[in-house]
Amino acid sequence: MARYATLLLGLIWVGCASAAPVEINGVRLSAAPDKTRVVLDLSGPVSHKIFSLSGPDRVVIDVEAARIDRDKVAIPAVKGSVSRIRTGTKNNGDLRVVLDLTAAVRAKSFVARPGASAGHRLVIDLIHSDSGSAGSPAAPVKQVRTLQQTGRDLVIAVDAGHGGKDPGASGRHGTREKNVTLAIARKLKQQIDAQPGMRAVLVRDGDYFVNLYDRMERARQMQADLFVSIHADAAENRRVRGSSVYVLSKSGASSEAAKRLAQRENAADLVGGVSLSDKDDVLASVLLDLSQNAAISASTSVGEKVLAELGKVGRVHQSKLQSANFVVLRSPDIPSILVETAFISNSQEEKRLRDKNEQTRLASSILLGIKAYFNDNAPPGTLLAQSSGAPGADSVKHVISRGDTLSGIADRYNVSMRQLRQTNGLRNDRIRVGQVLTIPAS
Repeated sequence: MARYATLLLGLIWVGCASAAPVEINGVRLSAAPDKTRVVLDLSGPVSHKIFSLSGPDRVVIDVEAARIDRDKVAIPAVKGSVSRIRTGTKNNGDLRVVLDLTAAVRAKSFVARPGASAGHRLVIDLIHSDSGSAGSPAAPVKQVRTLQQTGRDLVIAVDAGHGGKDPGASGRHGTREKNVTLAIARKLKQQIDAQPGMRAVLVRDGDYFVNLYDRMERARQMQADLFVSIHADAAENRRVRGSSVYVLSKSGASSEAAKRLAQRENAADLVGGVSLSDKDDVLASVLLDLSQNAAISASTSVGEKVLAELGKVGRVHQSKLQSANFVVLRSPDIPSILVETAFISNSQEEKRLRDKNEQTRLASSILLGIKAYFNDNAPPGTLLAQSSGAPGADSVKHVISRGDTLSGIADRYNVSMRQLRQTNGLRNDRIRVGQVLTIPAS
């Protein structure tokens, strides 16, 4: 009997060992005043371990026998107390997820079973250290009649064209389009991130292939306010040169609308945050048209400004904005442009595309065009809208809460500590909970 039991246990162990690893199908991130939540969407149940480390602060989650395909699963933009999410495979086949933090937190985790609207999930809650505890006095925020500054960053999705098995066009001297587009995209991200109230996310941050529709969907997952696809043009006539900017054509918008209508039963298919799954043909079509027309109108405005700036640093191939049925421009609710930076088939422009200084200048021109558009069309609720000429924009207030420091507040609003002191009549750096500071224009 013992022999049969041993054999049965051995068969069970072999079956478990040969089982396919659990897939991480999605990573989600949300922030609340008291905690930040990270959710891993799973293909099945898992076992996991979680622990915290300091110097720097981070939380580590080891998920047993799991894997993640980074080409298919987008890592969300940073939010709350999470400054970066990293993943890697351990030697034993477990997946390690590292959450880099902006400050120390108290981490809790649990596995959620499938429900009516979601599958297996691993949920990690990062409890903020300044969220308060029983018996601690709350800051008298309710007594203050001014609003605490809560604007969000403007998010720009930067898409480096081609990648991996798709090299794109090539120059006579061996320059590959996929490499120069990634270099320019990285420089553009760096410049965007240096702007107050703006943040860039890269659709592709390495030499790997991303499906055209996935590029567009990743921008939507990142809740981008603008999608910018970077490319390098090519032509049989090697004397052709210059930059061009494209937006979606009417035929492209029509074909995408037809596709969305055909798939509207998919509850995850959203247009401007509204599901099409429960709408009839007429209403769904109207919603699509409204969303797409608004997106194309905004795309046209920002595209014209980017083209104007590109013309200041080099020749433009097409002096007017172009329209085409590019798949990456078909997002029905995100303004999208495609920038052909130069002709890689032209020897002089190939050399220009390889030059790091020229790459920086091209990125700067694109950024200036983006800023010129959003300075006049900042989305409501963004820091950019609050710092523009909108009513009350010049009187942003900050209510001091537990854990705040004067230097931290200065960094957050991109102002100097000297400006903060002068504006608020402070003689030193001491502040108190419940105190209201006026934030000077940056």
